[in-house]
Amino acid sequence: MDRYAVVGHPIAHSLSPDIHRAFAKQTGERLHYDKLLAPKNGFAAAAAAFFQSGGKGLNVTMPFKGDACRWVDSTHPAAAECGAVNTIALDKGRTHGFNTDGFGLIRDLQAQGVAISGRRLLVIGAGGAVSGILDALTGAGAAAIHIANRTPGKATALAEQHGGKFGASSLGDIRGTFDIILNGASAGLQGEGGLIAAELARGAVCYDLLYSRDGRTPFCQWAKRAGAAWVCDGLGMLVEQAAAAFAIWRGQQPETRSVLRALRANRRD
Repeated sequence: MDRYAVVGHPIAHSLSPDIHRAFAKQTGERLHYDKLLAPKNGFAAAAAAFFQSGGKGLNVTMPFKGDACRWVDSTHPAAAECGAVNTIALDKGRTHGFNTDGFGLIRDLQAQGVAISGRRLLVIGAGGAVSGILDALTGAGAAAIHIANRTPGKATALAEQHGGKFGASSLGDIRGTFDIILNGASAGLQGEGGLIAAELARGAVCYDLLYSRDGRTPFCQWAKRAGAAWVCDGLGMLVEQAAAAFAIWRGQQPETRSVLRALRANRRD
């Protein structure tokens, strides 16, 4: 039976095995999907061992998306452009890197009736998760994008990596108003929700790239208290990007919204 896994640090919280088992059942595909915890500086060794032991594909989560882009034998243009890989496929002994995060985000926002076109966006964080969505947001017609990060130099470097077409600053030096705020900062995994001034969220659409089964991430709870117009976590994005990865691996595009509803209901498919 073909073996797949999601690799990250931490990884115990991941719902990816539930999602891919549901996709496999839905499509009649036979596969086995695990969680793989890698040391913070040990992505390359963990990935190599997985594929050498017969693994067929990996999903990659925080903090390894940049490491994965540098490790694979080849990268899809979208992944090469953003410097982040979240899906690795093995074909004829070579590893190929893809990034399905931006696709997954746009698909989830569209499904929930949130339009990007013409909107001003604030994106919190400057890691691989954020890099993977910027071009998709531009492609969806965002009027302006500003990247804010605890370390401002990383925000500036990320903006420059994408051609300097985005604004960049520290979290405490954000100017202007925004229609949509996207949180991609890994600090949310440690329970930090209020990373920016509360007035920025008032009346805005707030979306957390991080997720929880009940939707109550620290950022989402903070945004509600701050008076956001609409709040959502990234579970739908997780399901949509996973569906794109599944299609790369198995050649079948699964249906997603029933899987998302099942996860929200805390059921196992």
